[in-house]
Amino acid sequence: MKKFNLGKFKLRKVNIDEIDDRMLLINLYGTQALTLIIGLIWIFFQHQSLFSLFAIPKNVNFVYWVLGLGVIVLAVDIAISRFVPDEVGDDGGVNERIFKNRPWWHIILLSFIVAICEETLFRGAIQHSIGPYWTSILFATIHVRYLRHWIPTGLVFSISYGLGWAYEQTGTLWTPIIAHFLIDAVMGFIIRYRKER
Repeated sequence: MKKFNLGKFKLRKVNIDEIDDRMLLINLYGTQALTLIIGLIWIFFQHQSLFSLFAIPKNVNFVYWVLGLGVIVLAVDIAISRFVPDEVGDDGGVNERIFKNRPWWHIILLSFIVAICEETLFRGAIQHSIGPYWTSILFATIHVRYLRHWIPTGLVFSISYGLGWAYEQTGTLWTPIIAHFLIDAVMGFIIRYRKER
């Protein structure tokens, strides 16, 4: 058996163009799995019930929050992408690489997995401990690719705060999960199907 030498292990910054599609997906799914595992462990130590956290709401009023938040976020995001120079909203090409050449079903799958994993950790676990404001700061921080520019950082913080506020108003984790899913899926489809300028 070959020994693993930690002395030869080096960390370096990697450009998105240096990662092939397979490695991009491995990183994406791996980080989402880690996010979900951390969220579930955190929820366990908070003594929250997963059954009540993921319970299907008895009434459909939460759908109004989902649709309202989704429409507002998408309208702002589309306005920013239309009127703000591309370099100000640049994420280093990550979203382009993730969505541009994916089939429609994979965009839906990715959006659903990201929504479940991130909302379980951030709304289900962290927000339960520190509230929506500080949770949103953490949420914006882990989306490190946006931190170079204040507009996308502010947008990610605002979306996160909106998701947290909607969760508090409706009392169901399905509100931020479904809103997050719709936002990511629609933006993924826009990236996938938009015509090149």
